[in-house]
Amino acid sequence: MGITMVLSLLSGVALFLYGMSLMGDSLKKVAGNKLELILYRLTNTPLKGLLLGTVVTAIIQSSSATTVMVVGFVNSGMMKVAQAIGIIMGANIGTSITGWILCLSYIDGSSGIAQLLSTATISAIVAIIGIIFRTFIKKKPYSDIGDIMLGFAILMIGMQTMSGAVSPLKENPHFVRLLTMFTNPFMGILVGIVFTAVLQSASASVGILQALSITGSITFAAALPITMGIGVGAACPVLLSSIGTNKNGKRTALIYLLNDLFGMIFWSIVFYSANAIVHFPFMGEIMSPFRVALLNTVFRLLTILVLAPFIGKIEKLVFFLIKDTDEDNEEQADFDLLEERFLNYPPLAITQSQLAVNGMAKKAYKNIRRALALLKDFSDNKFNKIQEKENLIDKYEDKLGTYLMQLNMHDLTPEQSKQTAKFLHTISDFERLGDHAVNISRVAQELHEKSRIFSDAAKYELHVLESALKELLDLTINSFVDEDLVNAAKVEPLRELIGILCNDLKMRHIKRLRNGQCDLNTGFAFNDLLTNYDRIAAHCSNIAVAILELDSSNFDMHEYTKSVRKLKDNNYVSTFDYYEQKYNINGYQPEAEQDTNTAAKATTADTAQEAK
Repeated sequence: MGITMVLSLLSGVALFLYGMSLMGDSLKKVAGNKLELILYRLTNTPLKGLLLGTVVTAIIQSSSATTVMVVGFVNSGMMKVAQAIGIIMGANIGTSITGWILCLSYIDGSSGIAQLLSTATISAIVAIIGIIFRTFIKKKPYSDIGDIMLGFAILMIGMQTMSGAVSPLKENPHFVRLLTMFTNPFMGILVGIVFTAVLQSASASVGILQALSITGSITFAAALPITMGIGVGAACPVLLSSIGTNKNGKRTALIYLLNDLFGMIFWSIVFYSANAIVHFPFMGEIMSPFRVALLNTVFRLLTILVLAPFIGKIEKLVFFLIKDTDEDNEEQADFDLLEERFLNYPPLAITQSQLAVNGMAKKAYKNIRRALALLKDFSDNKFNKIQEKENLIDKYEDKLGTYLMQLNMHDLTPEQSKQTAKFLHTISDFERLGDHAVNISRVAQELHEKSRIFSDAAKYELHVLESALKELLDLTINSFVDEDLVNAAKVEPLRELIGILCNDLKMRHIKRLRNGQCDLNTGFAFNDLLTNYDRIAAHCSNIAVAILELDSSNFDMHEYTKSVRKLKDNNYVSTFDYYEQKYNINGYQPEAEQDTNTAAKATTADTAQEAK
């Protein structure tokens, strides 16, 4: 009997969750991307955000889904943390609408209007219309509307199944005694938190509480603390969604938790203190599904009314709890440079763009240094930081690209047009440098996870090549930031040498593979590194060419590259010879292994220090 009841209850929960998911997903399909667009375009005031959060959550039936979307928008930079607070508060109100929809499942009757409005009749009519739309009308959005109706019908059937499963419990004295435990506020809150965290849906928890209420064993004293705990438990999927986001994404997820946590603490203190003095007579009243829905809505509404005046304080609190580092402030300062009002003053806009591109260049450079250090000293935290900074570099490209295209639409002098063209050209190269940093980090991750190491000869050769690559990056970034034509002219000879070294190292590694000195798997990793190093050098060459191009009124990048390699004037030849001697890969001696290892350790420490 007990097993049958539990299985029936769980099947009802499954149907309920599936129906709610199907209905919410189909509603989003019908609306297309309009819901998301509304969320981040029409939130310039807290009141608008609150109303939008309420409406959108009432439509998609999930405050967690709304907040997860908002976390994504804040993480991508499309929305500020302050804008998100109002939407999240509205989402807390909007999610209570589901409880009122579920009240329809408890309408019952044997004749007349009551029979017409019974759950069975409503569910049957909606399901029939839904399956007709879904099966026979393939055209969008009608098939999605059919899914909405089917989701609603399944949700209602799930509620009926849950109600039917728990109905016999009203005669069970053990169950009644169990529920009286929840009149202890602490226990009730804890049950609400844990239950909702497991189900990952506040609506599902409220629905189950409504189903239990038909047993006649749920009093107001038991329902209130569970309702308080449900809001806090619903923060679990939102907090999980913030894993891997930037600090603003994490702050947004934290706001959802703090809203419900503050509401729970505030009303626990106020209500139970007042009850200790007044002894409210309604504490022992039996709850019905309607009363559970009303309690949930009133609690959430009162919580938001108390918190709404403190939106600014909540924003300061999350920034205090998740602090910005000096590096974070530096990054934000770069984006703040790109003010739209400067576009009407091209010289100023170009200066601001130069500073922002310099910031992007330094971030890309640091990320490659981090990735190279990761090859010698791998850690998950360092690996994750590289991925995080890659997202930031992508954001630089997006914001700078948009800003520079807007600037190009204004009247510019030939020199100004040239400057913006240089920036547009180089930001794509800086972005690709960031991509190669990620590629190198993934090779490092694979080597670490599979405990693969290169031969001593391969380590020595890579160390020489990486030293040359670091100098090339130094030359490139410094010549770009300082507009140093002398250093820019040194890039191409060193870039050519690195290309030659990459080819030589590939041939040497093939020879080691044939001789059994290395295995095939490490050979793939070695080859991947060389490919990425060669591509990094190529992008450095492109950036140097863009710097030199600005110094000439008639400049062709491809012609320059071809001619400089073909003609090779004295300055080019002498620079190439200098680097060829400096980065000689023939210095490895097996008997000098100890000295090499000592040097390698020193280099590792130096690299790790530089990568911090």
